[in-house]
Amino acid sequence: MKFIKYSILFILFSVPAISQSNFEINGYQKYLFTSMKTLQYRDRINDHLLHSRINGKWYISSFLTAGLETRIRAFCGNSIEKIQGFKKQVEGEYDFINLDAELWDSEKSMGYSEIDRFYLDYTLDNTQITLGRQRISWGTSLVWNIVDIFNPKSILDFDYEELPGADAVRVQYYTGAVTRIEAVVNPGKDKNKTSYAALFSYNYENYDFFIILGVQNYRKVLAGGWSGYIKSSGFRGEFKISDAPSKGKQPDEQQIFLFEEPLYEYAKTVFNCVLSWDYTFPNSFYIHSEALYNSNGKTEKTGLFSMQALETNMLSAARVNFFQEFSYDITPLLRGSIFGLYNPHDNSSIIVPSITWSVITNLDFTLLGYFSDGKLNTEYGDAGNLLFVRFKYSF
Repeated sequence: MKFIKYSILFILFSVPAISQSNFEINGYQKYLFTSMKTLQYRDRINDHLLHSRINGKWYISSFLTAGLETRIRAFCGNSIEKIQGFKKQVEGEYDFINLDAELWDSEKSMGYSEIDRFYLDYTLDNTQITLGRQRISWGTSLVWNIVDIFNPKSILDFDYEELPGADAVRVQYYTGAVTRIEAVVNPGKDKNKTSYAALFSYNYENYDFFIILGVQNYRKVLAGGWSGYIKSSGFRGEFKISDAPSKGKQPDEQQIFLFEEPLYEYAKTVFNCVLSWDYTFPNSFYIHSEALYNSNGKTEKTGLFSMQALETNMLSAARVNFFQEFSYDITPLLRGSIFGLYNPHDNSSIIVPSITWSVITNLDFTLLGYFSDGKLNTEYGDAGNLLFVRFKYSF
């Protein structure tokens, strides 16, 4: 019934816009095959995913735009029955309005639909106000966006290009061509899930700077960053100072028992920073390096704390992490890439090579692998080895 309701909503949204010739629609169809071998499971796990996405915009007037974006996914394979909590991982997490529907659920397959963008955007002169489910992407770093207060996402989740949205009110006031003041409120069911922040960005000597003040899940946050160039190479960075993740709530006693100690020193303020550098040579060869430091991260048994890190909006539970990427256009239609993540404290790593081929107009083929190395309970040691084959048709 939910799916029918949202389908009707989409039709009602679309029809008047189409009749006025001010409706824009695009999207894609994808097929993804995954083969996974990890230390947790004896047998190889194979999965198939069909993914359909539709993005719609209705230009109601010169100053008012409505957006609605939905995706439908059909899963088939071993993960549904073998991986504990798989269905929970598929579902979107929103506190107030769940614009999703489980289409079917069987032992080895399931269908799931959700609306992950649904907003009104009002623009007048230098002011822009956006209300509803939207993507709010703050920060400049390309791997670890530590200042992305409202919906941080891991680089290893490569198949969700749009990234999650947030139910929020966003106001942007542009004081110049490259400067703005921005405020966002993302309410939650209780104070521990409510986030709000203000951002001020400006340009100085060809560098873009920004400062953020706010509260993320009841934790006060001071953050900032920059983006610019050293000669012809990109140079960017971010920092964040915040209250301890336990502020406003008690440590989970069961979690402490299971893992011998909590992830965090509960009385300490947390300091995170990221430095990023990248350069593209004239022949298209691309280099990208990035480093992460987290004052409250773990130096051992990091893999045990990955879920706790996600719950506190951290992209890594490690004290230090390094990223290195190399990419090259082999031909105009064929691009090769390889990147790696390395935790120097537990000596674990993951290497991700990929090849992307533009088969015909709007049809891409990608072959990608995850190859992890490390002992049990290290950050990347439990990740296993995965192979992905993807076809994507865009329209």
